[in-house]
Amino acid sequence: MRNETPSGLLSVIDPDDLARLHATLEARAGSDVDIAYRTVDSPVGSLLLARTEVGVVRVAFDVQDHDAVLQTLSDGISPRVLEAPGRLDDVARELDEYFAGRRTGFDVPLDLRLLHGFRRVVVEHLPEIAYGRTASYADMASRAGSPRAVRAVGTACALNPLPLVLPCHRVVRSDGSPGQYAGGADAKRALLALEARAVAA
Repeated sequence: MRNETPSGLLSVIDPDDLARLHATLEARAGSDVDIAYRTVDSPVGSLLLARTEVGVVRVAFDVQDHDAVLQTLSDGISPRVLEAPGRLDDVARELDEYFAGRRTGFDVPLDLRLLHGFRRVVVEHLPEIAYGRTASYADMASRAGSPRAVRAVGTACALNPLPLVLPCHRVVRSDGSPGQYAGGADAKRALLALEARAVAA
C-alpha cells in the first residue's frame, strides 16, 4: 500500500507491518469491541461470521452483501465492530468440520437477539431436524404451534440470522423441492447433498 506523505513523497507500508498493527489494535481493543467478525471461505462461498460476548450473532453468505450485514449489526447492536479473526476460530473450525462431513451439529454459543416473536420460535426448532433429513414448511409451522403459518415459517427461515448453525436449509417444500434460501438455491442444494453423502458414507 502506498501513502502520500505530507512532504509529497510516497512511502510504502509493508503488509506485515499493517498486519501487526491490526493485531495490536485487536489485542488492545479488548472489551471495547462489542462485535468481532471475520470471513471464511467455504464450499458455498465466502461466509461472514460475527459474534458478541454472548455468542455467534450472525452468519451471512456473500450474496447477502457482507458490508451491508456489518452495517446492520452496527446500527442494530453496536457501532463497536472490529475484524478480529481469532475470536471466531472456534466457529471457523466447526464449520470446517461440518463441510468435511465430520460434524452434524454446532456447539458454539449463540446470541439470538436478532430474532423475535414467531420467527424466533421457528428458528429455535430448526436443530430438531436431524442431520441429513428434511422437514416441510408445514411441519415446521406445526412444531412452532401455528399449523397455518406456513408462509411465516418461510419468512422466518429466509431471515434466519444464523444459517448453517441453525439449519434452515433442511426446511423444504411439501413436494420435496428445495424452495428458497438466503444463500441461493444452489447453496441449499449443495448443503443438502453434502449431508446426504455424509449420512450414506
